[in-house]
Amino acid sequence: MKPRGDFDRDFGLTGLTKYIRPGYVPYNAEAILAFLTDTLLANDKKDYASEVVDDALRLNRSTLPDDVLSVLWLAATRGYFDPRDDGIGIRDWLERVAEACLPLTGQNQAIEPGTGDEDLRPDLQPAVLAELDAAADSLSKEAVTAFGAPPLPTLVPALKAAVPVLGADLAFRLFLRAIKAYFVPIGPTQLAHIEEIGERLGYHESVVHDEGLNT
Repeated sequence: MKPRGDFDRDFGLTGLTKYIRPGYVPYNAEAILAFLTDTLLANDKKDYASEVVDDALRLNRSTLPDDVLSVLWLAATRGYFDPRDDGIGIRDWLERVAEACLPLTGQNQAIEPGTGDEDLRPDLQPAVLAELDAAADSLSKEAVTAFGAPPLPTLVPALKAAVPVLGADLAFRLFLRAIKAYFVPIGPTQLAHIEEIGERLGYHESVVHDEGLNT
C-alpha cells in the first residue's frame, strides 16, 4: 500500500464517496460503479484504486452486521444512494465496488486486508472513539434532521462499532466523511485533536480538511 503521507486528499472509499451526490452521478448502481472507475481512470490513480479496493474488502470481510455496514455507506454518501433500492445487498455492493476498481490497480487479484496491529492501530482507537463521543450529540442530530437526506438515527453507534473492527485508519476516515457530509460544527479544541490523529496516522495535512470541515 502507498504511504499515507503521499495522498494529498482523502483517499480510498471515503475519498470517492464524497462525489456521490446529486449533480455528479445518476441514482443507480451501474452509473455509480462507472462513475467510481471513470474518476480513478481519468486521474490515472492506481494507488487510489488500491485503497478503494482495500477499504471495500475490509468492510465486506468484517464482522460488522449488514445493517451497520449499510449505515456507514449511507453516511458516506449523505444517504444519496442506497444499493438496496436496486435490490443489492450491502456486502454484494461492496464486493462489486472492489471488483470494478481492481483492474485499475494493475493487479490480477486483491490482497486481503491485514488484521494486525499495524493495520488496525489499536494505539489510536481510543483517540478516535473520544472524538466520536465529542461529536456524538451534534452528529446524531444532523444525521436525523439533515434536509434532503434520509434519517440515520444509528449513525453514531455504527461508527463506534466500526473502530475496533475496521481499525483506526478506516474508522477515522469514515468519521471524517460523516461529519463533513452532515456539516457538523467542530470547535477549535476538537479540530486540534482531529488534526493530531491525522498526523499520527501519517496523513498529509490536506486529508483531514479535504472537502471542508465546519469549523
